[in-house]
Amino acid sequence: MIWLAWRQFRGSAAMMATALVILATALALTGPGLASRYSAGIADCTQDDTCLRFYDRFFGQYDTPFMAVSLAVLLLPALVGLFWGAPLITRELETGTHLLVWNQSITRTRWLAVKLGLTGLVAVAASCLCGLAATWWSGPLDKSAPEGLALMAPLVFGARGIAPMGYAAFAFVLGVTVGMLVRRTLPAMALTLAVFAAIQLAMPLLVRPHLMPPITSTFELGEANVDGIGISREGGSPQLSLKSAVPGHAGAWVLSNNLVDPSGRTLGSEGAVQVSTTSGPCSPQQAGPNTCTPEINRLGYRQKATYQPLERFWPFQWIETGIYAFLTLGLTWFSFWWIRRRLS
Repeated sequence: MIWLAWRQFRGSAAMMATALVILATALALTGPGLASRYSAGIADCTQDDTCLRFYDRFFGQYDTPFMAVSLAVLLLPALVGLFWGAPLITRELETGTHLLVWNQSITRTRWLAVKLGLTGLVAVAASCLCGLAATWWSGPLDKSAPEGLALMAPLVFGARGIAPMGYAAFAFVLGVTVGMLVRRTLPAMALTLAVFAAIQLAMPLLVRPHLMPPITSTFELGEANVDGIGISREGGSPQLSLKSAVPGHAGAWVLSNNLVDPSGRTLGSEGAVQVSTTSGPCSPQQAGPNTCTPEINRLGYRQKATYQPLERFWPFQWIETGIYAFLTLGLTWFSFWWIRRRLS
């Protein structure tokens, strides 16, 4: 039975191995140079305190390969569920070849266990290697990425660490389960993709922010969290907008970000600060982040942010992977129950 399953699967396995070798080779050839350029740039910028400009320049040089590698890792679990999981059983149900196997000495349970075990282990191993390789290669870029593409950001988190392994295992078993229920390959593939995409969207929006209680704190305003200050020359109040970042916690995932006035009233991520603009550091002639911000801090305006710090990256990875492992085990149990009791 193992030999037969391998014969059916070897073409897909060879294609996956080829893609992984190409990706690993590209990352191995470019990774050391990327790390050395980052180290040299950090050593230079710390001497004159220009690291923020270095981060922007360094990431801007590699933003395209950064996005390409991240997208490849994000798409891999979906492709596993779409092209490996959904057709695995459905194809045999459509052609009737499963009846030939069951009428011999192979039980339904053994038949399904071999197919799930062989193909599923390869899918999980490939996704895990891909995620860890991308994490190693993109380390310097993750440290210099802007707020929306930081390591804890939803689009990047799922393409790093061991999370892709959990995604792939779940997507694969989801495809198998849907295929057994639908019994048609194309509808099963479409339904698998739709369900997997919905769960992947729900996880960062509804579940991941609460895997650990988020931290809520207030911070003084400064270069780290102020995006810009605009002042009307007609004597209007300064308009201050906040970055999605918190001082002292680089790379944090900011869940909510608001400006609060001295009484604690929330003004939103952008708000008008009540400061005299006719003279002083916030006048139209002198206003700027370095001159006006200290005056705004003195008056009691603060940033109030709720966030998940970067230090929780690996705990989140393990917790989320465990959630997907639990879902995978549940679908696996259902598949064995269905094939023994319902499928014929």
